[in-house]
Amino acid sequence: MPFVRYALYFTPPPGPLAEFGAAWLGWDPLTGTACPHPALNLPLTEITATPRKYGLHATMKPPFRLAPGQTEEAFAEALAAFGAGEARVTLDTLEVARLGRFLALRPVGDETALNALAAATVRAFDPFRAPPTEAEMARRRAAGLSPAHEANLRAWGYPYVMDAFRFHITLTGDLPSATLDAVADALAPTLAPLLPRPFVIDALSLMGEDGDGRFHLIHRQGLIA
Repeated sequence: MPFVRYALYFTPPPGPLAEFGAAWLGWDPLTGTACPHPALNLPLTEITATPRKYGLHATMKPPFRLAPGQTEEAFAEALAAFGAGEARVTLDTLEVARLGRFLALRPVGDETALNALAAATVRAFDPFRAPPTEAEMARRRAAGLSPAHEANLRAWGYPYVMDAFRFHITLTGDLPSATLDAVADALAPTLAPLLPRPFVIDALSLMGEDGDGRFHLIHRQGLIA
């Protein structure tokens, strides 16, 4: 399948959390298929509309078009070499958190090594990234960027990297405060038993975006022990 953009994500390994995430969002990037939502008393189609196309993930290298002369095969080869030189990261667990107007899973524990891994990922694969178009730059700036975010946008094609990076696994789109509370309460009993203890990042997922904007898992590359 030809892909429009590529990205590097953390995605949960096959298992209960990944299965829940596919059902919760309604999209499984592993199989490239839509999934029925779980039987919860929530309007999940609307709540999860924004993050659905990405699947359950945390962004490590934000989506980008390949630079001229670069190929998916070369990207995958570089990822294999990168994985052989990077150590896995271990944190205590994950927890549901409010980030602005949406819900996400956030790590619990010292994030120093995680942030270093994310920064290294952004740097290592930047040669594969085509520069953003003026329209893409304008769309990012429309949200209002700080000077640091603007510098990241110019240097790396995305505002929220390096010192602005905050690892999170998105669960919802933007919602009113009362709705966020209701969703968090409904999620808790189902999601709590699925959260890993410890939470280990031992692989990066090479993802491709299809022509409909849906992301697919191409390859999950392990990190050294």
